[in-house]
Amino acid sequence: MPKIRIITDSACDLPEELARDLDIEIISLSIRFGDQEFVDRVELSPTEFWKKCKASKVLPETAAPSPGAFQHAYERARSEGFDGVLVLTLSAALSATHQAATLAAQTVAGEIEVRVIDTKAVSMALGLMAIEVAEHARLGEGLDELSARAQSLIAKVGVCGMLDTLEHLVKGGRVGGARALIGQVLAIKPLLELKDGVVAEAGRQRTRAKALAAVADVARSHGPLQRLALVHGDAHDLEGFIDTVRQIPTEHPLIVTDMGPVVGTHGGPGIVALCWVGA
Repeated sequence: MPKIRIITDSACDLPEELARDLDIEIISLSIRFGDQEFVDRVELSPTEFWKKCKASKVLPETAAPSPGAFQHAYERARSEGFDGVLVLTLSAALSATHQAATLAAQTVAGEIEVRVIDTKAVSMALGLMAIEVAEHARLGEGLDELSARAQSLIAKVGVCGMLDTLEHLVKGGRVGGARALIGQVLAIKPLLELKDGVVAEAGRQRTRAKALAAVADVARSHGPLQRLALVHGDAHDLEGFIDTVRQIPTEHPLIVTDMGPVVGTHGGPGIVALCWVGA
């Protein structure tokens, strides 16, 4: 039976216990606050990240892993007796992580076979893909089968979320201050979705409650679902929303987890998203 190591990156927002149980290796991106740099999930937890966001006057920035970080992971897989490696990266349109993983694969050519797939996904959409593939790797599927499975999932995954604040966009200079101020005064909550690997606006709602309901409606409209995850950035008002989301039919139990720094850097505190894999 072939032994295939599954690797992804820290934009996946996978809970640690799930990654550990399925033997999914996570390569960390880096997070910078001014001249301070932290390794995601190693030196900076989601809780610590959101605390720093509240205290920082500058918008955090993210940096892709080095090719060397991926190369070490591939070499470690070979030394541990794996026959091949499948790497699932966040959307190449959003990060240089896919490029780093691909360059590293070239350096180990002839030593261990590595396939790198641009999932065109982010957050738990990427995480759910990694779970699905890792479960089948555990069942003994080979690299060709797992690669084909991952490719088939790309068109089935989705993300829809809402921003609670425009502050991070203001800090980053991505919208004019006046426009952001108007948006906050009117309590407008932008909706975002992932389309072809890039983040696009999916509408606006006047209140947080309406925005959350709209996000649930989008996920429900893509049913039937295989997997569903709710991911959030330091949100403390989700009890009712979680109950609503649990009513969306899905083959596997709902996963509720924290949004990490990679996506949270751009979404800001209070962001809430649903990620899914369709049937």
